[in-house]
Amino acid sequence: MFKIALLSNPHSTGNKSMLDNVRSFCGANEEVIHFEINGIDKISAALSEVAVIKPKVIVINGGDGTVQAILTELYHGNHFGTKTPPVSVLPNGKTNLIALDLGASGEALEALKNIIKITKSDNFDSHIVDRQLIALSNGEKNSKPVLGMFLGGAGLADAILYCRHKIYPLGLPNFISHILAAIAVFISAIFTFESRFFPNKTKAVQISHIYNNALQGRFNVLIITTLEKLVLGVKSGSELSSDNGKMKLMAVDYGPLALIRMFCASLTGQLGNKDVKGIHMGQSDHIRIDGEQSSVILDGEIFVAEDNSPIVLRSTDPVPFLRISE
Repeated sequence: MFKIALLSNPHSTGNKSMLDNVRSFCGANEEVIHFEINGIDKISAALSEVAVIKPKVIVINGGDGTVQAILTELYHGNHFGTKTPPVSVLPNGKTNLIALDLGASGEALEALKNIIKITKSDNFDSHIVDRQLIALSNGEKNSKPVLGMFLGGAGLADAILYCRHKIYPLGLPNFISHILAAIAVFISAIFTFESRFFPNKTKAVQISHIYNNALQGRFNVLIITTLEKLVLGVKSGSELSSDNGKMKLMAVDYGPLALIRMFCASLTGQLGNKDVKGIHMGQSDHIRIDGEQSSVILDGEIFVAEDNSPIVLRSTDPVPFLRISE
């Protein structure tokens, strides 16, 4: 019996250099069956085959977009009935936020080896954790939501797009690319001039259903997530946790002072544990984003909020995941 079904996207950036090693590893390990998904339209068929095999764990090997597409199909496809196996994510791609939240870091094959050990251990069940997903739609009754776990909006979305289109093509290591993007965002927030060398100026948005009211304006950062770690050291164990909902939100007002306060609060451990001027935090199970051509990015995929087409987010029922670390 296969304990692990590994789903790989051969076209993801991380797999271009290591997929041959993954193939060799899986060929030498009878616990793992390997599926290579050559296109989003192949995911449903692959999961139907996985459902017949009934593995102990489903492991995703691909970038953020691959993870989002597979989670969406897992949730909507009903391939496993009421008993979907726990999902784990190998560190791959540029950001790896979901993988990091589940304790996977470093090399993908090392993470896979750890997952195999866990499936053979007596404390397998202790590694299973529940996570809600974010269901993104336009709010219409018959629309099919897209599922993910991390949404960046406002200035953060502009920064992600800037990093993707301007910095990553330089071929620099990821951490250097992210530092350069952060510096560019900060400079853009300080100065008012427009330049193709810096991120676009963020557009105004309205965020509703937080504390049963709304935030409105321009924001340097908008983050909505169901991950245990929000960002910058904020965890679900902080005062951010409440019974208000499963989606955690942080919005940082536009301008350099709010950014400086955010970084200082993060470094001192105060972010999420005390009120900081210009930083809005909360939780909800239903969030609506209205804006004029304002972009948001859900696990790598871009969506646009417009006046006549809002972005509506709802938290889903719990989905099982496998955490590698204790």
